[in-house]
Amino acid sequence: MPAPGPAGDNTALWQRALDLDAADPLAGYRDHFIGAESELCYLDGNSLGRPLKRTADDIASFIKDSWGGRLIRGWDEEWLELPQSIGDQLGRAVLGAAPGQTIIADSTTVVLYKLIRAALAAVGDRARTEIVLDTENFPTDRYLVEGIAREEGLTLRWIEPDPAAGVTVDQVRAATGPATAVVVLSQIAYRSGFLADLPGITAAVHDAGALVVWDLCHSAGSVEIGLDAADVDFAAGCTYKYLNGGPGSPAFGYVNARHLPGLQQPIWGWMGRKDAFEMGPGYQAAAGIRGFLSGTPAVFGMLAMRGTLDLLEETGMAAVREKSRQLTAFAVELHDAWLEPAGVRLSTPRDPERRGSHITVDHPSFRGMTAALWEQDVIPDFRAPQGIRIGLSPLSTSFAEVYRGVAAIRELLASEQ
Repeated sequence: MPAPGPAGDNTALWQRALDLDAADPLAGYRDHFIGAESELCYLDGNSLGRPLKRTADDIASFIKDSWGGRLIRGWDEEWLELPQSIGDQLGRAVLGAAPGQTIIADSTTVVLYKLIRAALAAVGDRARTEIVLDTENFPTDRYLVEGIAREEGLTLRWIEPDPAAGVTVDQVRAATGPATAVVVLSQIAYRSGFLADLPGITAAVHDAGALVVWDLCHSAGSVEIGLDAADVDFAAGCTYKYLNGGPGSPAFGYVNARHLPGLQQPIWGWMGRKDAFEMGPGYQAAAGIRGFLSGTPAVFGMLAMRGTLDLLEETGMAAVREKSRQLTAFAVELHDAWLEPAGVRLSTPRDPERRGSHITVDHPSFRGMTAALWEQDVIPDFRAPQGIRIGLSPLSTSFAEVYRGVAAIRELLASEQ
């Protein structure tokens, strides 16, 4: 049984946490993660996921047997195909994407740049001179679009969503029209955790004759996505959050099969060339999704995410999503009981269908308090100006862990007052 939280805890809520853990069909998966057995409360899986225990063995085996044993032969025998083979597994297990549309490569920033530029080229209508984005999107997305608009002489049309919610279908319909070329949005808002209506927004963008590029950084591995079913054009995301690829693990890119013939991305590198090892003059892109590669694949980071993809194929994303709903609902319940009376504001939708796998709570004391929580082995993250994000990774987070973490926040607030 998990150790109880600080003295004076609400007994009914503690028992509720224990009951939720006992009924959790995914509870046993927590044992797969390094450090999950400790008393540390890790509430930041939406920024960096815990490593799997098998990852240490996978990496050690790779160093000893594959890299150490096969040396340069490893490229021909397996490594060159990893961006596509692991991309296909990611598509199958997490993204709802058929084979041949997903590639592992680069960083999220670089992949997004490639996709946005490719999307603009695919539109092919000079009358479409606007890119639509929102003021609350992650900084990388905004900076990239601003830079691309400057390069191409395009106009930015900004959606200003409610910071405690996110972009809605109606806002997209109002912002798009005959001048819209591309819309760039995140499925889950990085601040509030708002879960956008991906199918509805995609349809609205297509109704306007434009293309959409989705950022899936906070959704891949935490919610069901269904890229093919929604007829999404392009998508990108990172693999170090809910996919547990480790710090700096490579990103992924998705290109709908209907766009692949004849479409090129703007960063031409040797690995994306047809017959790369010919080292010949000129550039002719490799066929299909492989043409979206540029440089040498990051093998270590790809190997690290394999374990989580295997687990997600085993559990299915529906079960993962259901636990995500329950974890965030319990966190909101604790906020209402303990934090709201202390002046904390919930900055995340209350409807579990409209949020991802993290919640954000705001209070003027949270900037300084975050360091104190870390000293107590309670690890959320802080987002300016005054928000703490409580990130709940469904395969590795327990309900008792959420209870103890929020209890620690409550105790620090009480000590201040």
